[in-house]
Amino acid sequence: MKHILMAALPALFLFAASTPALALDCNNAMTQNDMNICAAQSYEKADKALNIAYKKLMAQLKDDENAQSLLRNAQRAWLAYRDSECIFEGHGVEGGSMQPLIIFGCKASLTKKRTEELNNQPTYGG
Repeated sequence: MKHILMAALPALFLFAASTPALALDCNNAMTQNDMNICAAQSYEKADKALNIAYKKLMAQLKDDENAQSLLRNAQRAWLAYRDSECIFEGHGVEGGSMQPLIIFGCKASLTKKRTEELNNQPTYGG
């Protein structure tokens, strides 16, 4: 049951974070719920930037199917790592109200680092 809840948690918070009625000042979030929503929004923003960087790099590698395949495999492995690492980080407060904050904060941080890596990846002619 905990695994089902953990799988649904990100979708629930991303839905809540995208709801216009919940426009928050994330620089001054005071309640745990507000902090959780702001962390989800930060992750969502980082994830969008990651997807842009990934698509840009894949486009740069369009003439090298092998490089695209290698990048695709690396990205899938990285996504699995990120998600597992962040679940692990949130485990210490499992079931608590701050667990989403820890998980989304972790995901945002790792995602921003990965975006930087992709943006700085040298490309070589295929």
